[in-house]
Amino acid sequence: MLRSRFLILLIVVCLVLACAQKRQTNSPKILVSPKGLVHSFWTTVRAGADSAGREVGAEIIWKGPALETDISGQISILEDYINKDIDAIVLAACDAQALIRTVQKAVDKEIPVITIDSGVDSDLPLSFIATDNVAAAAKAAQTLAELMGETGKVACIPFVPGAATSNMREQGFVEKIKQYPDIELTSIQYSQSEVAIGMAVTEDILTAHPDITGIFAANEGGTIGVVQALKSKNLAGKIRLVGFDAAENEVQALEAGIIDALIVQDPFKMGYLGVKSAMKALKGEPVEKRIDTGVYIVTRENLNSPEIKRLLQQ
Repeated sequence: MLRSRFLILLIVVCLVLACAQKRQTNSPKILVSPKGLVHSFWTTVRAGADSAGREVGAEIIWKGPALETDISGQISILEDYINKDIDAIVLAACDAQALIRTVQKAVDKEIPVITIDSGVDSDLPLSFIATDNVAAAAKAAQTLAELMGETGKVACIPFVPGAATSNMREQGFVEKIKQYPDIELTSIQYSQSEVAIGMAVTEDILTAHPDITGIFAANEGGTIGVVQALKSKNLAGKIRLVGFDAAENEVQALEAGIIDALIVQDPFKMGYLGVKSAMKALKGEPVEKRIDTGVYIVTRENLNSPEIKRLLQQ
């Protein structure tokens, strides 16, 4: 009799342990797919996603194309994980149109999709978590105009045509800069999110418009490309430059007086809230359709303020 009770107790304990182990191994799997892997912006997004994953007990799978122009590569990654029955997807889309069909495939399999930073032209995603890029670029235009004394010639360097983020930053800058009657927008060239291309198109702009007095570069790769071009032409500090993002080399160029201002997002918050929102969706909880993660104008004057230091140290 005693032996039978012992065996029953042993079986119960084993079942409890097995269930516990199953719960541990069955943590929700969330694919976080950035537009690219090259820039430090995405490293910070990943840190935010990983932090949220630890908090909510989710397994974060970080997988994206190496380059932001590799649209087909991102589609292949997403479709691979959709076929593997991933639990949820957090996506920064390489292209606002090309990714819609893939998002539809995920939704058809009841896989919740949250978009961050750069969305798709569709209501299919449950949420879009990002900077208000039109407003942020308008602030860039206003800042550049003020630096130029509201007169002169400017160029705009977005990154990838068709990427929602690039399109919105171009739109916001162009619409705002046109409000200054004594400023002429001379050129719009794309960096393809690559430093070398950003440098090359800047050199072309400087050759075609030697009297240019201001440049706006809409992301990290383009900004560093402009910095390198200005250095190569001995124009560092002579042409006003407003850039986007806050990679270490961008901050160094700001401190050195080559960049006059940086429009800085909160990429950690994007990754963090992306995963938290995905978990809410998996639990059947309501998810906010649009979350604005904010934007900051960083200059040499406020670089050492507590708020900016917190942002740059993420």
